[in-house]
Amino acid sequence: VIGKLVSMLEFLGTLTRIPSPILGMTVLAWGNSMGDLSANIAMAKKGMPDMATTGCFAGPSFNLLVGTGLGFLSLQRKLEMTYISPVTLTPSIRIGFLFILINCSSAIICGMFCKWEIPHRYSYVFFAMYAVYIFVCVKAVFLT
Repeated sequence: VIGKLVSMLEFLGTLTRIPSPILGMTVLAWGNSMGDLSANIAMAKKGMPDMATTGCFAGPSFNLLVGTGLGFLSLQRKLEMTYISPVTLTPSIRIGFLFILINCSSAIICGMFCKWEIPHRYSYVFFAMYAVYIFVCVKAVFLT
């Protein structure tokens, strides 16, 4: 099923001439996040905002740390190598790392100044950061 989805996404990119990094950071990312998003919204509506907020940070952390580790491990076993040659971090990946760092840092700084409570209006900052992230990545993909 996953292979078919990836093939369909590649076909969509070829058909529309949208580069694969842009499809990855939009369509694929949104599809991967819908389950987490709906669970986090449900937790917040049930009066468990701490659990929802924790899920917002813990889910991506798990995906980055465990998902990347397992991906490299399976590639290493598939290629039957004792090491994996260096992986190139494309501009969109580097920009993604930068925005994750900025997002987490700003949430910590906001928490420190607001008695460890993030005000509701701060959600607009998160939305703005995401819009800037997409804009910067799209610009980087088309400039390289």
